[in-house]
Amino acid sequence: MADLQAAAKRVARFREVMAQRGYDAVVLRHNPDLRWLTDAERTFDFEQAHTAFITQDALFLHTDSRYYNTFLERLGTDSPWKFDQEATTPTEWVAAHVAEARARVVAIEDTVDLAFFDGLEQALRNRSIAALLPRMHGDIAELRIVKDPAEIELMKHAQSITDKAFLHICEYIKPGLTEQQIRAELENYMLSNGADALSFDSIIASGPNGANPHAQPGERVVQTGDMIVMDYGAGYLDYHSDMTRTVVVGAPSEEQQHVYDVVRKANETCAAAIHAGVTGSDIHNLAVKVISEAGYGEYFGHGLGHGVGVEIHERPFFNPRWNKVIAAGSVVTDEPGIYLPGKFGIRLEDFGVVTEDGYDVFTQSTHDLVSVGC
Repeated sequence: MADLQAAAKRVARFREVMAQRGYDAVVLRHNPDLRWLTDAERTFDFEQAHTAFITQDALFLHTDSRYYNTFLERLGTDSPWKFDQEATTPTEWVAAHVAEARARVVAIEDTVDLAFFDGLEQALRNRSIAALLPRMHGDIAELRIVKDPAEIELMKHAQSITDKAFLHICEYIKPGLTEQQIRAELENYMLSNGADALSFDSIIASGPNGANPHAQPGERVVQTGDMIVMDYGAGYLDYHSDMTRTVVVGAPSEEQQHVYDVVRKANETCAAAIHAGVTGSDIHNLAVKVISEAGYGEYFGHGLGHGVGVEIHERPFFNPRWNKVIAAGSVVTDEPGIYLPGKFGIRLEDFGVVTEDGYDVFTQSTHDLVSVGC
């Protein structure tokens, strides 16, 4: 059942933004934003089937028969949201609410597609309604940065499943298995042991494939001496975990151990430096400094980290462009890597919540280089 008190606080925060911006109403269609505002768990999926119309004193949501009863079950009779499954187009539904509310400034989030926006303009013209339609540029995404206690607990739970999966897969891996077989075992374990979804398509990249940070698992057969990059996460009630561990099949070479130690140093140095008030770019640049001083700067090309919540990649970011300060309550990854073309790649990723004086890491899996398949 949804946490109506938490949802009410989120709506109140958003209405403060509406008042500051001078919006009479807001139209939303982005599922992660709607999940966050309603707290209707395990209801939103890959379909863009819902449209919300929000004013200072009312909350309306249009859906269809595939979801209507689920909303009622999740939110109960005390929900402030008024749901309907009227057989009309989303744009006509919004235009009717604009007319009823006599709204003159109706903000639209910039994640809607052009077809919807153009259709809404036409629907308003058909009703002879003159309304301003300013675009919102991440207003809700900004509010979602600071997580409340309920969100943090969901992500901690998701990570506990992910940590158990790491222990399991380390026992499973052996020479002769393909990347796809390892992926199937890893994902099946999570879904059989508490996860209700996967955070994203798991990355299992062995040997030279590991030098591609987002390599997709294939039919490559794991061999003794391979490094294997495993980037994966469990989903739980729409919230995500995200971790990467790199293991070695058999004993590591001197070079493999050395590069691993550099990546580990970058991860742990950055984790020790994270606290509320630092900028994302400062923490990213710290990782670059550690890796560059070891002689591998050209082999670390991606951002150090990203926010996690109802989306696997959300604000804030540890990258060169994020010059904003990181707020307490942000849940962010710390994932430095070194990728040597034709040889191997290594990434070590944790995630946790930023506090006023530090970084509370959810990930409990070891930072030691684990040898598997022995």
